[in-house]
Formats: sequence, C-alpha cells, structure tokens
Amino acid sequence: MPKKRANGEGNIRKRKDGRWEGRFTAGRDPETGKQIFKNVLGRTQAEVKDKLRKAQEAAKGIDFTKTESYTVEEWMRIWFETYSKPQIRETTAACYTNYIEHHIIPGIGHIKLEKLTSRDIQKMYNHIKTNGRVPRYNSVKEEGLSNRFVRGTHMVLHQALDQAVKERIIPSNPTNGCRIPQLEKKEMKVIAPEQVGSYLNAAKENGVLPMFYLELTSGLRRGELLALLWEDLDIAERTISVTKTLSAKTGKMTVSPPKTQNSIRKVVIPTEAVELLVEEHEKHPDSPYMFPSPVTGNMYHPDAIGRVHKKLLKQAGLPDIRFHDLRHTFATLALQNGVDVKTLSSMLGHYSAGFTLDTYTHATMKMQIEAADKLGGFMAQTV
Repeated sequence: MPKKRANGEGNIRKRKDGRWEGRFTAGRDPETGKQIFKNVLGRTQAEVKDKLRKAQEAAKGIDFTKTESYTVEEWMRIWFETYSKPQIRETTAACYTNYIEHHIIPGIGHIKLEKLTSRDIQKMYNHIKTNGRVPRYNSVKEEGLSNRFVRGTHMVLHQALDQAVKERIIPSNPTNGCRIPQLEKKEMKVIAPEQVGSYLNAAKENGVLPMFYLELTSGLRRGELLALLWEDLDIAERTISVTKTLSAKTGKMTVSPPKTQNSIRKVVIPTEAVELLVEEHEKHPDSPYMFPSPVTGNMYHPDAIGRVHKKLLKQAGLPDIRFHDLRHTFATLALQNGVDVKTLSSMLGHYSAGFTLDTYTHATMKMQIEAADKLGGFMAQTV
C-alpha cells in the first residue's frame, strides 16, 4: 500500500494526454473548509518534480485565501499600464494592445488568475491559430493567424503572468505548460540580378530612381529609408546616418529611434547613389526631407511607398514581392559579389553576423558551391 503523503507534500501523476501533473495543497479555505490545491504541468516526471518543488517553495508564507483576486482581464490591463507600456515604444505598445484586447481578453479574460490553467491558454492559442483573425477588410478570406502571431501573444501573456508570480498572486506561471507553434520559415523572394535593371528603369520613368537606387545599394528598412533627412547624408564620406525610423501602425506617422542599438549605424553608399541624391535634393532644396512626398511635401507614408513599389514591379514585368524583399535583394547581391558576412551584418544593422548568416543561407550556399568549384579546379591542376 503506497505511503500516504503529508499535507502539502504534493503528488505527481501522469495524465491521459501524456503530460505529467504535480499537485499540492496550498491551504484551506476558512469559509468552506475545503482544501486549496495548486498544480504544475510538464512533459516529464523529473520536470514536474522540479517545478513542484519550486512552486511549493514559492507558495510558503502566502495566504491564498487573502491574496487579492484578479481576473485575467483585470490583471492584463494592470500589467500593461504599470509594467509594460512605460518601457516600450509606441508601435510595440500598439502590438501588445492588439494581443491583449482582441485575443487574450476575449479568450480567457473572464477567468480568475488563480483558476487559470495551461489548458485554458492552450485552447486560446489553438483558436488564434485557426480562427483568430479579426475581420477588417472584406477582401481578407483567411480566418487563422500565423505562428508568429501566436508566439507574440504567448510572449505578452507569459510576461504578464510572470509578474503575477513575482507578486505572489499565483504560485506558478501556467503558460509554461503550453506548446507554442514553431516559426514558419518562408521562402525568401528577391529580384534576380538580371532583373534589377528593369526595376530601376521603371523607377526612373516614375521619377523615384534615387530612393529605390539607394534602397538596393544600402538595404535600409522601409521606415529607416523614409525617415531620412538631407542632413543624414555626408557627401564627402559617402555615408548615410541611420538614427531614426518612420512608422504608421497607430494611425499616424511617428518618427522614433530604431528598435535596437545595432540599428543605429552609418552605411557607406556608392558614388552613383550620392550623385542621384544630390540631384534629387536640387529639386526641393528647401525641404529637410531626403524624399519628400510630392503630394504632402512631408515624409512618404509607408503604405504609399509600398504602392509605388508594386507599380514598379508590374511595369517591369516582375513577380510580386514585398518592399522588404528589396532589403533581401541587396543582402543577397552583396554576398554573391564578395561582401563578407561581418561587413554586411553591420550595414544591415543586425545584432550578429551569425543572424545574418542564418538569414541568408541561400546566398551563402551558392558561395560555398563556387568556393568548392574553385578549390576543385586548383586541386585538379596539382595532380
């Protein structure tokens, strides 16, 4: 006969879904006399044993009958306004608001924090994946959202519940027991070397050659390109100073510092690009913007330049790709023309050369093939 566990010691069992669950007594409700149980989940017995020990340690000294009780909705708003919003950029705050208001609160907002389980959260993630799209346009037919979006929702919820653990509102974070989808690896689309001329000819015919020539020779992000001022160009040094970015996610155009320190950089550009920029500035010498909109005289709206890009592709007879793929085109051409990964990483504003290498594996594979052929040719001459 198995030994009876002491009150609060906890027990571990394997569930029907294959996961392990650890359960312990956190106290007794003085009004009902019923025991208060807490649980943790994991993939292995050893993992749950460790989680159970930590949860019991964290629960010591906590009176769960007196802890202030919040619903998920209440806590998400408290966490966002108190801990998150003051520390993040306006565009990031808009993304967090979307996760919270359109997905987390409608899905699990009514549940009390102390009653929230990994299963509740997992069901919400599954719903977001298959039916979570908020209809905004009649032309959008898809009902589900991407793995990246689900992971973003998970990240926000995990942070909020971690804070609840730190404040001893709950003993453990139920998001730890959830399974989140892997990031999809999308095939990278670029303009082929032999097609670049057609694209730039279309840009010239539409009077936007300087902007798109600069993009294809610098790889700037769209917001970085559109936020450029004339003073950001050093003609003598042939450099562009990237210190800000333009966004329009909150319904208005906002110029702010780049998201990371690595994005603040100087990029050397070709002489031909400098000459085109000088010619462009002569058309509007009194404007502080490098590329003022012909409609507003202000900076181009990101959506507007996206439409121009689509027009150029159509005019040049090229396949449909995103504006961001011009950045990929620059990086691919740079690698294939002998630019080393470390230099390219610096030009792109990446946090490491390793990230650049992982992102552009398709280009470096071609370089490896060429290197192998050259080495093979050399070795063939030696025997």
